[in-house]
Order: sequence, then C-alpha cells, then structure tokens
Amino acid sequence: MEIIRSLSIFILAGLCEIGGGYLIWLWLKDGKPHWFGLMGSIILIAYGVVATWQTANFGRTYATYGGVFIVMALIWAWKVDGFKPDKYDVIGATIALVGVCIIIYAPRHP
Repeated sequence: MEIIRSLSIFILAGLCEIGGGYLIWLWLKDGKPHWFGLMGSIILIAYGVVATWQTANFGRTYATYGGVFIVMALIWAWKVDGFKPDKYDVIGATIALVGVCIIIYAPRHP
C-alpha cells in the first residue's frame, strides 16, 4: 500500500509540474493571457508542496522524481501536444523508470 501511495504522490507532483510549466509555456510562447502564467505559477508552487508528502529523504525523492518526470513528460507530449514517442523514447523512459524504482523502493538495512 505504501508503494501505491508513493506512486500516487509522484504522479500528482508530475501533473503539477508539467501542467504548471505547460501553462507558463503557453503564456510566454503562444501569447496566451497573463492568467495562464499566473495559474501555471500557482500550480508549480503546488508541485513543490506535493513533493514533500513523500516519506523518503529529499535527495532520494527528487532523484526518483526525475525518472517519473521523464515518463510523464513523454505521455503529456503524446496526449496533449500530439508528439509520438518513438521506440528510443520508450526504451529510455523504461530504463529511467526501472532505475528510479530501484533507487526509491530497494530494501535498505540501517
């Protein structure tokens, strides 16, 4: 159950970071209204808060989040921007995800 909770927090944090960054991108690069940037900023602040809900230490949490972010960014680009990941994107994301699962969930002895 702890792994499901942890994965849920990583996914929520990823949605906040990617969603907030995307709104700022649309504001600055695509000429959307200023409120896009404001909302993006607020959502990015929420990302910083959500990440603290993990039980692991800062370094391990953020190292793991990096791999989760890779996978989520590719999914976001595919579903929102119409970017089609190729086999190398999928292979790289899979390797990153396996690596971060080892970092965060490997049993450790005190």
